[in-house]
Amino acid sequence: MNAPAPATSAADLVARRPVGHSLEAPFYLSDDFFGLDIEAVFARSWIFAAAEAELPEPGDYITVTVGPYSVILVRDDDEEVRAFHNVCRHRGARILNQERGSVGNIVCGYHHWTYGVDGTLLHAESQAPGFDPSCFGLKSVHVRTIAGLVFLCLAAQPPSDFDEVADRVEPYIAPHNLRHAKVAKQIDLVEHANWKLTMENNRECYHCAGHPELQRCYFPLYNFTEKNVPPALRPTYERFVKAEAEAHETYESLGLPYATIEELDNRPTGFRIQREPLDLAGESFTADGKAAVKRLLADFPTARLGRLGFHLQPNAWFHFAADHAVTFAVIPLAPDRTLVRTTWLVHAEAVEGVDYDLDTLTHIWAATNEQDAAFVARAHQGISSPAYVPGPYSPTESQVEDFINWYITRLKAYLER
Repeated sequence: MNAPAPATSAADLVARRPVGHSLEAPFYLSDDFFGLDIEAVFARSWIFAAAEAELPEPGDYITVTVGPYSVILVRDDDEEVRAFHNVCRHRGARILNQERGSVGNIVCGYHHWTYGVDGTLLHAESQAPGFDPSCFGLKSVHVRTIAGLVFLCLAAQPPSDFDEVADRVEPYIAPHNLRHAKVAKQIDLVEHANWKLTMENNRECYHCAGHPELQRCYFPLYNFTEKNVPPALRPTYERFVKAEAEAHETYESLGLPYATIEELDNRPTGFRIQREPLDLAGESFTADGKAAVKRLLADFPTARLGRLGFHLQPNAWFHFAADHAVTFAVIPLAPDRTLVRTTWLVHAEAVEGVDYDLDTLTHIWAATNEQDAAFVARAHQGISSPAYVPGPYSPTESQVEDFINWYITRLKAYLER
């Protein structure tokens, strides 16, 4: 009787990954790869965590869970955003169990060790003589904000290129005034699929015929050109070319940067940013393309600014219009479950029911998210079949290849250590 073939190691699977094809099944299905993804990717990259608008006042906090890590994001008394491991320095108890709230001090519910919102230990009852509170502050986590967006990194030494990325993208995002925005709505959706399928799905529009609401106002032309645009999309492409020329004139007159910067797979903090027109009225993500919010995010002289799109590896994408912004954060929960958190931001003084209707504001992306959840669940189900073999990416899926190449590069670097 022949012995069973030995299981292929993660390192072997990473090394033999064919360029231009989807990953082999274990990358999406295995517990081992899920743990590797947390340690090699999420714990060593800058990840999007929240908008500053989620922490409007000193003492406001949210907790972010990434695999075994729990992080407290809190606005301190100087109104800076701080990040700490959600672990008491006494005997390791989880300190804050709620997803969000507001505190005067951070108090562990076990033995009531008390920390300031700057992480310093303020009170620890019944300690031995010589106990030094300064040695037992909360362990900090690297945190950075870019124009109202909060990013964190769990690594002891985070990727050093983030400063450069921030310097290059902040001029694009800052005009949208997110530091003076508020949260209009936040929806958490659990997709029944591996997190990489969620990201792959976002990085292409090959499937965008499945988004009828989005296609009303959004040009579904990802990576299509004059030469390869299909006949069904030719009228859309011609509208886009005209709208793009008009938009570029507007951007230049307002001093808004719009050129595409695409460095998705050749650096530790892979990113893409671009400003481009929207269809119809060209103002927002609505059924008629008109602004969903009367009070614009900033003092723009026109609402017809299309969209600013920003992608960041490994877990985020963003859309900024003149009237509102939408952030998307992806957090792995299990090999077959992924949290997608969508947050709609509007001007801090915009009033629901007066300046905007919440259903109108959220309809297109809420519908699109539900459709994407169904698509990636189908993908995960299919990959779970023994009949699955990796298939080739379409030329219009080049950003999927960029994402997977970036991901494989991160795994190789981790495994080689």
